[in-house]
Amino acid sequence: MAHLVVTISGHGYGHVAQTAPILNQLHQLVPELRLTVRSAVSPAHLRSRIHVPFAHLPSNGDIGMMMSSALDVLVEESRVAYRAFHRDWDKRVADEAHLLRGLDADMLFSNVAYLPLAGAQRVGIPNAALCSLNWADIYRHYCGEDDIAALIAGCYAGADAFLRATPGMAMADLPNLVPVAPVAAVGKNRRTELDHHLKLSKDEKLALVSLGGIASRLPIERWPRIPGVRWLVQESWHIEHPNAVILETLPMSFSDLLASCDVLVCKPGYGSFVEAASGGVPVLYVNRPDWPEAPALVEWLQQNGLCREVARDTLEQGKIADVLEEIWNAPKPVPVIPEGAQQVAKWLAERLK
Repeated sequence: MAHLVVTISGHGYGHVAQTAPILNQLHQLVPELRLTVRSAVSPAHLRSRIHVPFAHLPSNGDIGMMMSSALDVLVEESRVAYRAFHRDWDKRVADEAHLLRGLDADMLFSNVAYLPLAGAQRVGIPNAALCSLNWADIYRHYCGEDDIAALIAGCYAGADAFLRATPGMAMADLPNLVPVAPVAAVGKNRRTELDHHLKLSKDEKLALVSLGGIASRLPIERWPRIPGVRWLVQESWHIEHPNAVILETLPMSFSDLLASCDVLVCKPGYGSFVEAASGGVPVLYVNRPDWPEAPALVEWLQQNGLCREVARDTLEQGKIADVLEEIWNAPKPVPVIPEGAQQVAKWLAERLK
């Protein structure tokens, strides 16, 4: 029985959104595969997305960037964290290699932690990365070109392949780059059930509000009421608004809720954008002008989905009635067919066999 060890970054939920559909497809191709998922993401969230058996281990194989919110990067704090992470680099790599040997791993698949890649490369275990970004390019953007940036880039370049999900950053300097199609879990439109559950009229609209997995919130309790619009928000935001509905009280998955809504209100994020485009759901987004992955995501959604940008202050004040009306009156595009999960699953299955 082959053993695939998968590491998933805990920097938001987009890395899970990219990896889970691949693992679900891979199980169909190699049902006897033994799977271990290492991640700082909670097991509950992992199991809500990964629908096949797996063992879970905690992992801190990358740092990402320190964030004060879903939109704001703490640059100096990130620089300090990276220096600390790399201070005992050789020991970290040796420990990682020892762990992978102890797990009897046949292959390592990383989205997109670089320490596990370094460990696998040290002991000769086949290894591959998948993501729409890499931490070398993100680090360079904020902290400049230095020894740390070069070391991270070397971990990615040393992998058997870097599978770059579409849309994604260019990563032109990676010699092992393999572009793949969009990856997404496509939810089922269950709007009739939602209308019945919430006792909605046919004219009422549902807006799903999500900023991803990094702790942050919008002050929806201060938003003006927009007649006929309900806001679906997560329980941890503690929103008290007459038109707010708590996500966790609804009897369906996040993917099905997204596919059943009239609009997604979010920041640029891989999972949010690609899942919305795959479900034909319009997107209202507040941009992240300093995040280097954002331009590629926005450009792709503009070409393949229906979206409108709104200023951060405007969104925080809830002054979005006009732009919502505009987006709901615009022609809907043909939904994207995300073929990347099947493509990557076949790639992995061939190597595991």
